[in-house]
Amino acid sequence: MMKVDKLIAGLFFGAAILSTSCDAPAPLVAVQETDVDKNPVKVGALTDDLEKDWKSKDLVTDTIPGMSVDKTYDQLLKGKQGQQVIVAVIDSGVDVNHEDLDDVIWTNPKEIPNNGIDDDKNGYVDDIHGWNFLGDIEEEQLEYVRIIDHFDAQFNGKSVLDIPANQRAMFEMYTKAKAEHEKEYNNAIAQKNRLDQIHQAVQQSHEAMVKTLGKEDYTLKDVATIKEPNAEMQQHIGLISQVFGNAPSVPEVLEQINDGVEFFTTQLNANLKLNGDFRSVLNDDPYDITNTAYGNNNVVGPKPEGALHGTHVAGIIAAERNNGIGADGVAQNVKIMVLRAVPDGDEYDKDIALAIRYAVDNGAKVINTSFGKGYSQNPEWVYDAIKYAAKKDVLIVNAAGNDGKDLDLAKNITYPNDQSDNSSEISNTFLTVGALAPKYGGEMVASFSNYGKSNVDVFAPGVRIYSTTPENTYQFLQGTSMASPATAGVAAMLRSYYPKLKASRVKEIIMTSGQLTHNNVVVPDSDANKPFDQMSKSGKMVNMYNAFRLAEINK
Repeated sequence: MMKVDKLIAGLFFGAAILSTSCDAPAPLVAVQETDVDKNPVKVGALTDDLEKDWKSKDLVTDTIPGMSVDKTYDQLLKGKQGQQVIVAVIDSGVDVNHEDLDDVIWTNPKEIPNNGIDDDKNGYVDDIHGWNFLGDIEEEQLEYVRIIDHFDAQFNGKSVLDIPANQRAMFEMYTKAKAEHEKEYNNAIAQKNRLDQIHQAVQQSHEAMVKTLGKEDYTLKDVATIKEPNAEMQQHIGLISQVFGNAPSVPEVLEQINDGVEFFTTQLNANLKLNGDFRSVLNDDPYDITNTAYGNNNVVGPKPEGALHGTHVAGIIAAERNNGIGADGVAQNVKIMVLRAVPDGDEYDKDIALAIRYAVDNGAKVINTSFGKGYSQNPEWVYDAIKYAAKKDVLIVNAAGNDGKDLDLAKNITYPNDQSDNSSEISNTFLTVGALAPKYGGEMVASFSNYGKSNVDVFAPGVRIYSTTPENTYQFLQGTSMASPATAGVAAMLRSYYPKLKASRVKEIIMTSGQLTHNNVVVPDSDANKPFDQMSKSGKMVNMYNAFRLAEINK
């Protein structure tokens, strides 16, 4: 195997910087590509320590497609001190009192805590750590359900011939939304009923085993000791044996089934509920962008467990490093600004647009957006906010989504995005990230990850990522929601150590410096294969070590 140092030797010293006009940044110095495709890669199981922090490992040294974070700190950053960078997390809320986050939470220096006064006159009273645009809302409808509610009185029972030409695009969206709602609502009912039946059957068999064996924590070997079972007991034994084939204990399976029941119950009672009235508690019209006086300063949300997603995302970016507990975030020198705008359901365009503007106006240099939806009623508000961030030199790092779809196909458009017509970018400071799995090779792209040669920029670790969760706990979660903050952490570090780099330059460096491979990979949600370098615009995996080396000679 090649020595690690040889992979980078001479990497960024291939050409001189070309002269350019004053209106455009100089092109990056040409780089010599590193060929890792010929290097032997081990495929053994990860140790517990590697599994918990594989995102930080190095492809060659550790045989894992991580981002070389540890290598960067060990070889490039010793003795160096960066500047503090504010990273805004627009999400479900963050547990700001978490033991591994409490020292990295942003505090508004212009606001006097809890005096009931908008001291900094930014329109938000006592916004100490950010703002909660959802108030006490936890559950919400999906966007296509809101579309049905919003336009039902106008379009219900009509055909396209009845609709004026200037309303037909909205009518088409309404019609599509109704068809999707009918399909998903019926599926949710069927799935909930099925899981209820399975739960009841397993519970009955479990109770029979407990009664017969005299203990809750029985094993499959214990089940095999039951002598001369009658017909009913034989059925219980058969079912419990199947359960042990899928999990180490029956109570664990019952909990998993119950989680499924709760998921579909929430879908039926909130996400897919027609005429659902969740927004009225805010006293806000979500279709009036001019009203910004709503929400509160409780950035955790009404219940700590509701901040699971946002707390995990924040920890990936900036959980306190080397403190001997929990997980290490990618970045140091970071303060997390919390903007709660993503409910259990689809976010409103208005909340996202205002959250982006809040982040920009209050000093964030990087914004993480780990959410998305397939419909949008007011995308122009979010597009305008994205343009505003670009104008103010703020980088937005965005999750590609978890539908296993090619985002370059018009039918698969996902919001937010920076391609309002699905072809040309409206901003050069918006970076969309797909998810990697820890197994280098054909199964490297996460089976759920969206992809696209035009609409996805890079890939980063997003499968089984260990990070902070509410009330001083830690969990493995996965999704492009995890790949995005991993990349945001790299971006924050570049902005910390190279503060003169513009946001657009940081995006360019991350895309250009990523690890390249020409290996074929399994295309998500299909049996097809495609070269990895065709799965995104850059064709690369985010690599912090390479990014720092490239930034150093282009600073």
